[in-house]
Amino acid sequence: MPESKQSATAVVVSGGKQYRVAAGDRVLVGRLKAEVGTELTLDRVLLLADGDDVKVGNPGIEGLTVTAKVIQHSRGPRIEVLRYKSKKNVRVHKGARADYTAIEILAIGERRPAKSEKSEKVAAAEKPKPARRAAKAKAEEAESGS
Repeated sequence: MPESKQSATAVVVSGGKQYRVAAGDRVLVGRLKAEVGTELTLDRVLLLADGDDVKVGNPGIEGLTVTAKVIQHSRGPRIEVLRYKSKKNVRVHKGARADYTAIEILAIGERRPAKSEKSEKVAAAEKPKPARRAAKAKAEEAESGS
């Protein structure tokens, strides 16, 4: 398991799977019903490690939450399943893609990492661009209104 750069790490549960996270990490989890840009709280925290201090819940740590922000929704790679039986005319071909939600961990409990100038510049560069149709519609509206 890779070591985290932050001193405080936690093991949280999302969609029945466990993830080891630290403040500032970006994680792909199963699809969540949340809009892009909204903040959400992960209530099921199983373990909190802060340096040498380790707290283990039974089954979870009461009152501790992890705050995260939804970055985007995406889909995983196509997984193909082929079932074939020779001489029996059985050929079944199926495919599936998993739906994911990318989240960024903002805080573990009440601890939020200090924002650096570099992370603010990256966040400003990641602002979504307006759709072309919307931009054209605005330009045409401005021309007809003038």
